[in-house]
Order: sequence, then C-alpha cells, then structure tokens
Amino acid sequence: MVKYIAEFIGTFFLVLTVGMVVIEPGVGTLAPLAIGSILAIMIYAGGHISGAHYNPAVTLAVWIRGKCDTKDVVLYIVAQIAAGIAAACLTLFLKSNPTVSAMTPNVLPALLAEFLFTFALCFVVLNVATAKSTEGNSYFGLVIGLTVLVGAFAVGGISGGVFNPAVAIGITLMGLSAAQDIWIFLVANLLGGVVAAVTFKIVNPSDE
Repeated sequence: MVKYIAEFIGTFFLVLTVGMVVIEPGVGTLAPLAIGSILAIMIYAGGHISGAHYNPAVTLAVWIRGKCDTKDVVLYIVAQIAAGIAAACLTLFLKSNPTVSAMTPNVLPALLAEFLFTFALCFVVLNVATAKSTEGNSYFGLVIGLTVLVGAFAVGGISGGVFNPAVAIGITLMGLSAAQDIWIFLVANLLGGVVAAVTFKIVNPSDE
C-alpha cells in the first residue's frame, strides 16, 4: 500500500505543477523548467519507496525490463491516473475555473514527438535507475527530470510535451487538450515505453 501512496503523491504533484504553470497566469516559457524540476524532486522523495515511476509508460517499461512485479503494474497505473484526476480538479479549483483553450496538435508530428521523447524518458529511466552498472548512483532523479525538461522545450510546441498518460488525462480534464486527442498521447507514450524496454534489453544483454 505504501508504494501506491508514493506513486499517487509523486504523480499528483507532477500533474498539479503542469496545470499551475501552464494555465494562465502561468510562467510562460519557464514551464518546462518547473515541470522537470518537480519531477526530479519527487523522484528523490519517493524513489526509495516505489521506484518513483509517476508515469504509466515508465511502469510498463520497467515491468517489461523485469524490475516491476506484475502484481504492482495495474495498481501503480491506477494510482497514477487517480493522481492525475485529483491534481486536475485541484488545479481548476485553485485557478478559479479558468477559461482554457485546448491545443490543436497536428496528429502525425505530435505522435512522433510524443513517441520519441517518451522513448527517451523511459530509456533514460531504465539505464540510470535499473541498470546494474549504474546501481546506487545519486544523479538518477536529476537526469530523469532533465530529460523531461529538454523534451518539453524541444517538442512542446508540437505536442505539448506530455510524455505521460497520467499527465495526458490531467491536461484533458483541465481543458488544455481536447478529449478526442487523448489517444495520441496514450498510443505514443505507451508505445515509447515498450520500445524503450526492448531497446534496453538489446543494448544491455547481460543485465537481467
């Protein structure tokens, strides 16, 4: 139970930060810095408890890689999605039910952008937080947070820089993304996680 609570808390603060810094009055071009920072912070806070996935795509990748118990997969994802919903509701309350315009991504570029940087995020997580050769390092949280920061700066203008199905659900509820576009994030993010796990196994054949 403690693991699932940790996953809820970390994902909650991630999605809450996304909403608070993006919805007006937000922080403009500094939003990726805040989002990457809160992710790194919460990873350091909860990594020793749950592994600090905070992302269904990461949970899927870690499970395929063999470092997440099958019994935990569904409950981790349920906790992450519940956190995304709760954070979205609180954001709208704190922002006093703001008027929000949904982004209108170009489907193919958005799919590719989300896939590539979710792949990058999951591949980084697997290599810095689960690989034997990097075991016990103190930089894993910073590196993971920086990956999201860079991805948001790089392709935020194309796809919104989501890289996380729980965040996708949160921003959809906040009105930042249209409900009919949520499939873009679910497909691209989960596929990115799967391909990252397979790639990790290929490039680390002796790391079981």
